[in-house]
Amino acid sequence: MKIFIDSADLDEIEKAYASGVIDGITTNPSLLKQAIVARKKARRGKVNIEDYLVELLTIAKGTPVSLEATKTDTDGMTKEGLELYHRFNPIANNVIIKIPINTSSTGRAKNTESLKAIKTLAQERVPVNVTLVFTPEQALIAAKAGATYVSLFAGRVDDYIREQHNIGFEKGDYWPEDGIIKDNRHIQDNGILSGAYLVKQTVLIFTRYNLKTQVLASSIRNPRQLREVAIAGAHIATVPFDVLQASLVHPKTIEGVKKFSDDVPPEYARVAQ
Repeated sequence: MKIFIDSADLDEIEKAYASGVIDGITTNPSLLKQAIVARKKARRGKVNIEDYLVELLTIAKGTPVSLEATKTDTDGMTKEGLELYHRFNPIANNVIIKIPINTSSTGRAKNTESLKAIKTLAQERVPVNVTLVFTPEQALIAAKAGATYVSLFAGRVDDYIREQHNIGFEKGDYWPEDGIIKDNRHIQDNGILSGAYLVKQTVLIFTRYNLKTQVLASSIRNPRQLREVAIAGAHIATVPFDVLQASLVHPKTIEGVKKFSDDVPPEYARVAQ
């Protein structure tokens, strides 16, 4: 499974890439806003968004970077997707265009606007990452439209299930892959027990029908969820930098490092120098 960094913060991205395990980047307008605001607060001067994106894409050279279109109609998404791709892809040949599976705010009026944009961009050989996917059927339809990736929002599924059943939680809290049973029935969202369960079902569908679209598990809240989407067969997981760091931690690892450091024979230390 590939690991992407879910961030637009250049400092985080540089640190993540320096680790040698990062295979790509996912961004969105919210992450870009946070990163730019943080940079301004750090008194690094005015931020030119075009220069910022150039630097980001250059750091990630050789690995895909998702840049999101912001329009909500077919023509707008298609035009913006093409402009972003043709303007920024020549920098490092690594731009992916993100399009939401559905841009309607009512759930009705624009249900197929995104599909037409995805299809057109795919026909123009622009790779598309279809985002805001919360059901296997959304993922299936995105794949049929020509998506290169489908981003399944695993963490937000867990949040949504808890919100609908008035279960309090903190953002990083773990929710079991198989959900929980309350009043003798599974808590669920239309058959989806958790974000990891959503990933598992989507992988099964894509495998059964030999679909080439890659399953990208996103909105990863904690290390255990990262483990579970890997077991579920996700092709990619995109993780925030803090989750990546937390995934390296275990009390016995810390204990072992301390003991090994304390026990190093002086003769061995001299040989290793």
